[in-house]
Amino acid sequence: MGRVERRLFAIGDELATLAEEERLVSAELEYHRHIADDDERDAAVSASDFDRLEAGLSRADVARFEKRLDAIDRRRAKLESTRLRLLERLES
Repeated sequence: MGRVERRLFAIGDELATLAEEERLVSAELEYHRHIADDDERDAAVSASDFDRLEAGLSRADVARFEKRLDAIDRRRAKLESTRLRLLERLES
């Protein structure tokens, strides 16, 4: 097996790892979105500084997980581009 084939296998493995990470991060994001919704509701009906602080922290959690999903998408796009380039090299 040549160098290109080994790289293709490694890219395939990394794409599979990213798919699993995306599944886990998406599930965690959904959980945090529900918490953030609850915290927003609590902050809206409460005069408590704690509830407003909690809502802000929950929004930050949601943003962090969304950012991670974006990073996964960018990494996947880069790997798929590399994979296509390597496949073209194999065909020629």
